[in-house]
Amino acid sequence: MKSVFLCFLLISSVLSAVAQEPVKVACIGNSITYGSGIDNRELNSYPAQLQRMLGDGYMVSNFGKPGATLLNKGHRPYMQQDEFRQALKFAGDVVVIHLGINDTDPRDWPNYRDYFVTDYLALIDSFKVVNPKARILIARMTPIADRHPRFESGTRDWHGEIQQAIETVARHTGLELIDFHEPLYRYPFMLPDAIHPTAEGAGILARIVYSAMTGDYGGLHLPEIFSDNMVLQRNSSLEIRGTANAGKEVTVSIAGQKKKTQVSLDGNWTVRLESLQAGGPYTLVVRSENQIKSFSNVMVGEVWLCSGQSNMEFMLKQATTARKDIPLGNNEQIRLYDMKARWRTNSVEWDGAVLDSLNHLQYYQDTKWSVCSPSTVSDFSAIAYYFSKMLQDSLQVPVGLICNAIGGSPTEAWISREALEYDFPAILHNWRQNDFIQEWVRNRASLNIKQATCTLQRHPYEPCYLFESGILPLEQFPIKGVIWYQGESNAHNYEAHEKLFHLLIDSWRKNWNMPKLPFYYVQLSSIDRPSWPWFRDSQRSMMADIPYSGMAVSSDYGDSLDVHPRNKKPVGERLARWALHDTYGMVHVVPSGPLFRCADFRQGAAYITFDYAEGMHTSDGQPIKTFEIADTEGIFYPAQAEVIGNRIKVYSEKVKSPRYVRYAWQPFTRANLVNSAGLPASTFRSY
Repeated sequence: MKSVFLCFLLISSVLSAVAQEPVKVACIGNSITYGSGIDNRELNSYPAQLQRMLGDGYMVSNFGKPGATLLNKGHRPYMQQDEFRQALKFAGDVVVIHLGINDTDPRDWPNYRDYFVTDYLALIDSFKVVNPKARILIARMTPIADRHPRFESGTRDWHGEIQQAIETVARHTGLELIDFHEPLYRYPFMLPDAIHPTAEGAGILARIVYSAMTGDYGGLHLPEIFSDNMVLQRNSSLEIRGTANAGKEVTVSIAGQKKKTQVSLDGNWTVRLESLQAGGPYTLVVRSENQIKSFSNVMVGEVWLCSGQSNMEFMLKQATTARKDIPLGNNEQIRLYDMKARWRTNSVEWDGAVLDSLNHLQYYQDTKWSVCSPSTVSDFSAIAYYFSKMLQDSLQVPVGLICNAIGGSPTEAWISREALEYDFPAILHNWRQNDFIQEWVRNRASLNIKQATCTLQRHPYEPCYLFESGILPLEQFPIKGVIWYQGESNAHNYEAHEKLFHLLIDSWRKNWNMPKLPFYYVQLSSIDRPSWPWFRDSQRSMMADIPYSGMAVSSDYGDSLDVHPRNKKPVGERLARWALHDTYGMVHVVPSGPLFRCADFRQGAAYITFDYAEGMHTSDGQPIKTFEIADTEGIFYPAQAEVIGNRIKVYSEKVKSPRYVRYAWQPFTRANLVNSAGLPASTFRSY
C-alpha cells in the first residue's frame, strides 16, 4: 500500500508540473514585432504588452527581426535569420506571424512576388514540424501611411497586393486571419514614421492577438446608433450587426421574427432579418450569453442621412419659419438622431485635452434617437426637418433622420482614406499647406490646433477625418439615401471639387454596399463671392455624371452678405421632391426647376431646351432676367429672353451670330425663370 501511495504521489507531481507549464506564444515578424521606434521596447512592444494581458499562464517570446522579408529571395529572408532558428527551438504552442511589410521594397515584390504564397506556406510548415499541435495566427499587415517616401511609386499598390496574398494563404490553409491593418489605419499619429506603431499602437496589436487567442471581445456590443426610438429601414433585408465573444450564440428578435447566429472568431456577428413593413412601435431584443440589449419604441420606415456643412447643420430655431413651425413639431412618426460636434471650429485655440480627443476620433457628442417634438426639433437641422416632413406627409410612413453635419467642413474631410490614397493622394500631403484645400479651411484648422505638440495632430477639416470619426461609426446602419448641403469650403477650386465629390459619393456607396444609394444635394445659393457661378454650374453638370443623384437649386433664396440664408423650408422641400420623384416613383411630383439640356444657335438667336420646362414663366411677373450671349468666349452681352413653347429664345442686337449663352452668371443673382411648379431654373453656361 505504501508503494502504491508513493507512486500516486509521483504521478500527481508530474501531472501537476505538466498542468502548470505555461502556454508558449511565439511572435514572428519584422521591426514592428521587434518594437523598433518604441521607447523601452522590452516593456512596450506588442509581444511584451501581450504578455501582461495574458498573465502568468503564458510565455510570450518576441522573435521579431528588423528588416526581415517573408520572401526567401528577398533582401533579408526571415527564414535565414537567427530569430527564425530561435523560434523553431522555442516550438510555440501559439504562433503569431506578421510579415510582408518589408517585401514592399522594390528589391523584393516586383521580382519575386510569384514565390510569396509558397514561401509563406513553407514558413507555416516549419512551425508545424516542431509542434504539430501549434495554433497559428496569420496577421494582415499593419498600414503604411501616405507619408512614406515610396508610397505612390509602388509601396501603396504592393502593400495591397501582399495583403491579398496573405488572405490567400489564410484561405488555403484554413488558419485564423487576424487584422493588424484596420485598427491602426484611422490613426496616423500612431505611425509617426509612416510604418512603425507607437507604444499605444502596439497595445492595439496586443489586444487583437489577446482577443483572438482567448475569444474575449468584451461581450455583446452594438453600434452606438442603436437606441430606443430609432427607425429601421423598411422593405429591404435588414442586417443587424455587432460584436460579442467568439463562438457564442446571438439571438435577434423583432416583430415576430427571431434569428440566431454564431459569433465568428474575430468577434463579429451579423443577423439578416427578413424585410419589415412600415409600422411600429416594436421592441428589438438582442441576446448573447447572459447579456440582453433591448430597444423600445422602434419604428420601421424610411431612414435618410443628412450631411454637409453649416447650412445643413443650421438649426430650425435659427430659421425664418421657427416661430410658426417649432410649436407644431410634435410628430411621433419622425425620429431624430443628431450627431453634434463636441467642439465647434470657432476662432479659438483648443487645449491639450481636446487635441488628444481629436487624435482618437472622439469628436462627436454622445447622442440617442429622439421623437420629434418642439424641444427636440428646435436644435435640429432645419433643412433635414422640412425634408422629412414632406416625405412623411407624402409617404405616410415613419421617417428617421441622421444628421451629421459640421460647420465649415470641406468635401475632402468626408471621403474615405482609401479613396484619397488611390485617387487623390496629393490632397493628403502636408494638408495645412496644400493649395488644393481652401485657405480659410487651412487657416482655421491651424488656429484651432496651434497648441498641438504632436506633429501629426488631427483636425475635423483634415482629409478623411469626418469619414473616419463620423461615417464609419454608423457601422453601415441601413439607410435609404443621403441629402447633402456642402461646397462653400471648396468653392475656390471647382475642378478639384468635381473629383472630390465623385470620390465622396463613391466611398459612401461602397461603405454602405449600395451602388445605387440615392444622393441628393443642394446647389450653392447666391452670395457676393466671385467663384460661385462656376461652382454652381459645376454642381449642375455633375448630375449627368453621377447616377441616382439630383440637385436642389437654392440661388433664389440667397443672401448677398450671409452665407447662411435663413429660409430653409423651400430647400428642404426641394430635396424631398427629388426623393419623392426619383426614389419613390411619384412621377407626378416635379423634382426640379428648368435644367439646361442644350442650345441651338441659329438666325441670330440661341434656342434653349430645358428639362422640367413645363409652364415656364417668371417668378415676379417681370421680363426674364440675367440671360447673356456671346459670339466670342468671354465677351458676353446682356440679352433679351422670351418663352416659346417649352424653350427659351435668347438674343441681343449686339451679337449677330451667337455661339455661347449663359444664365444667372452672377455671384449673387436675381434670376427669375421658374416652371409651372414655381421651381427656379439653375445657373448654367453652354460650352
